[in-house]
Amino acid sequence: MEAKIAYFSAEFGIDASLPIYSGGLGVLAGDHVKAANDLGVPLIAVGILYRRGYFQQSLDEAGNQQVYYPEHQPEDLPILPILDDNGQPKWITVPIEGRTVYLRIWRAEVGDVPVYLLDAHHEKNTKEDQSLTNHLYGGNTDTRIAQEIILGIGGVRCLRAVGEEPEVWHMNEGHSAFMSLERIREYSAQGISFETALEAVRASTVFTTHTPVPAGHDHFSFEQMDRYLGQYYWQLGASRETVLELGRIEDRFNMTRLAVSTACKVNGVSKLHAEVTKELFHQWTPDIPKEHIQVTSITNGIHTKTWVSKEMEKLYNRYLQPEWKTRIAERKIWEKVKMVSNEELWSAHQQAKQEMIQALRLPDLASTLTVGFARRFATYKRALLLFRDLERLEQLVGQLERPIAFLFAGKAHPADLPGQKLIRQIWQLSQEDRFKDKIFLLENYDMTKAKYLISGVDVWLNTPIKPMEASGTSGQKAAVNGVLNCSILDGWWAEGYNGKNGWAIESGTHHSPEEQDQADSEELYRLLEEEIVPMYYQEHTTWVDRMKESIQTLTPVFSTSCMLAEYWGKLYIPTAIRGRRFAENGLEVAKRVSSYKKFIRENWHQVHIQKAELVATYPKVFTAHCKVRLGPIWHKDVRIEAVGHHEQEGLWRKELQLVKELDQGYYLYAGSFPGTLEDWNKAMANVRVLPISPDFSHDFELELVRWG
Repeated sequence: MEAKIAYFSAEFGIDASLPIYSGGLGVLAGDHVKAANDLGVPLIAVGILYRRGYFQQSLDEAGNQQVYYPEHQPEDLPILPILDDNGQPKWITVPIEGRTVYLRIWRAEVGDVPVYLLDAHHEKNTKEDQSLTNHLYGGNTDTRIAQEIILGIGGVRCLRAVGEEPEVWHMNEGHSAFMSLERIREYSAQGISFETALEAVRASTVFTTHTPVPAGHDHFSFEQMDRYLGQYYWQLGASRETVLELGRIEDRFNMTRLAVSTACKVNGVSKLHAEVTKELFHQWTPDIPKEHIQVTSITNGIHTKTWVSKEMEKLYNRYLQPEWKTRIAERKIWEKVKMVSNEELWSAHQQAKQEMIQALRLPDLASTLTVGFARRFATYKRALLLFRDLERLEQLVGQLERPIAFLFAGKAHPADLPGQKLIRQIWQLSQEDRFKDKIFLLENYDMTKAKYLISGVDVWLNTPIKPMEASGTSGQKAAVNGVLNCSILDGWWAEGYNGKNGWAIESGTHHSPEEQDQADSEELYRLLEEEIVPMYYQEHTTWVDRMKESIQTLTPVFSTSCMLAEYWGKLYIPTAIRGRRFAENGLEVAKRVSSYKKFIRENWHQVHIQKAELVATYPKVFTAHCKVRLGPIWHKDVRIEAVGHHEQEGLWRKELQLVKELDQGYYLYAGSFPGTLEDWNKAMANVRVLPISPDFSHDFELELVRWG
């Protein structure tokens, strides 16, 4: 089926010539768009045109990060203005702090996929309002909420203005979650109730979260919400309290919570990240076990054609089927990498290495084992893990017959002082005589430098605190170029590592962060000393065989071709079908669901479970009886379950059956289970009631559970 997708993201890393990205999130969004073009997915992207983008970086003589923001003029960028019928720039407006802010619309084209970009540099705006779209991730939370209004509310209005009518709305992170409020406002303007509009919006919306820690999710005070959107609430057809409840986490308005509240499908960006996200969301809905939190996983991938080096591309063109670029996700094609001679593969890699050396103005490292570490300098990424034992590191890099060099690159947000301290420390170490020309810190990391590094180094190092790396994709880019990964088993690498296609830094789980850092650094040193360095210099054939294993096992799996196919099958098509069903016949299903939920919420306080009675009916079989009061709620609108935890099998749930309808709204339920009463007690089993409906996207959509 055909279904047009609207894809909203705060940043897009499409190409270095369009600097509206800061790092992984933006580059992933750019690769997502490119894959949509390759696969013919009818996708429309929406973002912001940051006139000054993310900052440019230099280091002073002490290693302090210096930031500067060159202004980019639209006429110098690969974008075109959207014009009206009179040839004048088309514009829209958004409400910010009770005033009207005007936004121009620009369009970048990624093949057949349009990327619409909003720009506050409009003559009717004050200078202060024009500056709202100057900097990516700049300013304070007031700037952030204004930008997110521009992206979310403005993004919807932008698509209406250019005549696009998407069926599925995809929020790439919570920055764009105000889009759901704007879509509710559109329904409200047609006389549709807030509750019905919310169901229609939720039925056609998906949300991807990339952030594994609570602090990474944008949140605003209720005072800020009132100040910026107070005059907008009434347009939604709801009270202030009802609107704020959609994003409430304690006394803050959380954008991720808003996104979850207004989406029917939610995904994390790796299998491990999905589990971490369930833990986080469980804190918001403690009555629902984390195992039953509805978060699926779609592991991030890369746009292979963007990130493969010219040398490796030529090699693949010779040895793989001519159409390999259109069949990247087919594993059989990549098995042919085995046919490439060791000499040819090594020669292609060495050519890429030489290009990196020349482009980045490095000394001659052609015969030196070169390890790359390039990413945002956030403390959880542990850039200093390599430097915990400087004497051991000195011995490692001081072997003249087996030289090794480490290349570091990355930026720290201007407000991230600990991250800037990391940069300063690495720079200062790189200036010591013992590490001169062995430790390098490269300035102003961007997509262009990334392409050289991920193809030119020999090993790609990744040392995050597990499980704080949601996915990561730089190692995937390295893999397609024959660069071997050495990484903590976090994010995508927990799925990609097979014991033969790189190295895993495994030291077990330790009680304190200090103990964990020490154990992980010890294992990193051991891998370098005992496996990586000896293999590189003594077992050349084994090294190249490992390169082949890495390419053929990782490239077809961790591509945006594979990733987008998953989005299409798991999220986009089911959501398009659901959205159509809720919208047809004058929003018939949306109205029914909103009325049903309202009734359940109003009467849920009457639901009560009397203590379950357990009876041994046969050897190793027992029956659970429980008496449940439902009040005016129909017994077919709830499910009664026994829930427990098995040591080996994890959480289990078994439905109890209605035995008898009693007086005064009470019902008797029972179920027979294998095991003994001792098993039941060990499992800490309990009985619960939850509302159900064939119209729900999952059993816990209402987030209501009554436990016994």
